[in-house]
Amino acid sequence: MDILGYSGYGYLPSALYLLLLLFLSFRAKTGVESPTASALIQAAILGTLVIHGIQLHDSVFTPAGFVFGFAQDLSLIAWVGLAFYWFQSWFLPISSLRWVAILFACICTLLPDLFPGTLISPKAVSDPWFKGHFIVATISVGLLSLAAMHAMLMSIQDRALHRQLAIVPNSRAAHWLEDLPPLMTMESLLFNLLYVGFALLSLTVFSGLLFSQTLFGKPLVFDHKTIFALLSWVLFAGLLIARWRVGLRGRAAIRWVLSAYTALLLAYVGSRFVLEVILQRV
Repeated sequence: MDILGYSGYGYLPSALYLLLLLFLSFRAKTGVESPTASALIQAAILGTLVIHGIQLHDSVFTPAGFVFGFAQDLSLIAWVGLAFYWFQSWFLPISSLRWVAILFACICTLLPDLFPGTLISPKAVSDPWFKGHFIVATISVGLLSLAAMHAMLMSIQDRALHRQLAIVPNSRAAHWLEDLPPLMTMESLLFNLLYVGFALLSLTVFSGLLFSQTLFGKPLVFDHKTIFALLSWVLFAGLLIARWRVGLRGRAAIRWVLSAYTALLLAYVGSRFVLEVILQRV
């Protein structure tokens, strides 16, 4: 497959992620994970992340120029999320979360081959300002995407603890939920993600507003992408202020996270999906 100079090989990292999932499932059946097995899994995740990163670089920064679309965006979100998990897992007992992060990455690595994106600019690849903006935006959206998935897991965990979720006793799902870190640890990790993600989102949004002509070669336009990005920023800011002032937590915090992330998804991934798949436009 050759699209705008990019030879797709998203199947390789996806296959490696799938092998990791199969291995993790096998290890779950055999009992407690040994330190050696844990180190091997961490090394395998890192190696697959490197291959996934190379695939992403080649699909976005092509010889023809900067190519991007909703598929590349989702794949980048998955890569950043898994990379953050991999780093945090050295310090927090969150090994039970890796299955979800790897599964998401496994699916998203295939998307750039199925939806190759569009040529955004033949010159942006050589523009350091644009590259910097793009990298910061990608990391911020990736971290906030991981925060949204984390919030959904917390919601499931909370409902299971209060017996509001029907789960078969002694099933695989029941054991997986039991292995999740305590809700306090989950909440701490959630807000770590939000603090870093919001700081980078702020840099992304306001650099785009102030330097639109320099970054994108056109003046600022208040289209649906800009409006949803600003709405998402306001919602995340309100969440963190409420956390600081009144100690917002629990289900209210989870609902707020998911609402803010929905606006962010509409701004970045949603806008590209509508243009490419529904409207068939660049």
